[in-house]
Amino acid sequence: MAVINKAIFQLTVPTPFAVGDAHIYVLKGDVLSLVDAGVRTEKAWEALVTQLKDLGYTPNDIEQIILTHHHPDHTGLVDRFERVKDIVAHANVEPWLTRDEAYFDHFEEFYYEYFDQNGVPEHFRSYLQKLRAQLDWAGVGQLTKKINEGDKLPGHSEFTVVETKGHAQSHLSFLSEDGTFIGGDHLLEHMTPNPIMEPPKIGKKNRPTPLLQYRANLQKCLELDIKKVLPGHGKVFSNVEEVVARGFAKQENRANKVLNLLKAYPQTPYQICEQIFPMHYKTQIDLTMSETIGQLDYLEDKGLVVKTVEDGVLYYHAV
Repeated sequence: MAVINKAIFQLTVPTPFAVGDAHIYVLKGDVLSLVDAGVRTEKAWEALVTQLKDLGYTPNDIEQIILTHHHPDHTGLVDRFERVKDIVAHANVEPWLTRDEAYFDHFEEFYYEYFDQNGVPEHFRSYLQKLRAQLDWAGVGQLTKKINEGDKLPGHSEFTVVETKGHAQSHLSFLSEDGTFIGGDHLLEHMTPNPIMEPPKIGKKNRPTPLLQYRANLQKCLELDIKKVLPGHGKVFSNVEEVVARGFAKQENRANKVLNLLKAYPQTPYQICEQIFPMHYKTQIDLTMSETIGQLDYLEDKGLVVKTVEDGVLYYHAV
């Protein structure tokens, strides 16, 4: 447990994921709130209860939970707080909390088509059957308040909501009047979050372009006068310009590698993925394909590549 200031406290809980420990923030205000809720494991719950006790609280003192996004390492314990009256987040969190079967059917159907269109071999379809397995780590609940860009956080009017889509289509961050930025996974000092591909909204045709969203929202952060970042993982930091510049440089370097591969001959996204993630694509096909297609979206946006369709499969060509 770490004291940020007299009204904000950082709690840290373990996760079973490669990203490591996750942070939860206690906000004191008109209501006692948690920002994010760790992962659904007993180890995380025990760590959370212990750290709340160190602050003089019990789980029954928590009145509200605010979520930065829907990923399971941030929602897992939302249903363990008996006195919580409100769960507050972007509307796109809702189908994950409510276990909306129509949405998950849509999600899986999108991924089957997405893999086929991008040349992913059929044997990777077995991975898609495990998409819902991540729900084992996620919380269950119902949004009572939906927030978006420019809103004030309920019970904490000093915080303004900042839309930070890219890592997730539900991602929000929260900026205080004093420059404190609760950033979830949007701004991390030690790593750049993966721009994860998600389907379009039900009834819409065009998929999101998460890497382009992420870049735009990184740029937006440079204009917000952020003094201190309270991240979802890793250490608290203040060198926002340096972290953003490093993130841009890393991404652009990877995009240049993709472009150089395409200068040799046109390739499918899967063929590119194999080459830029040779150690990881077999076990992390969703994340590595998301990253690969993000780079292709970036290069296409810059006018450096074009795509064609051959037998239903996308091929990218260097211009």
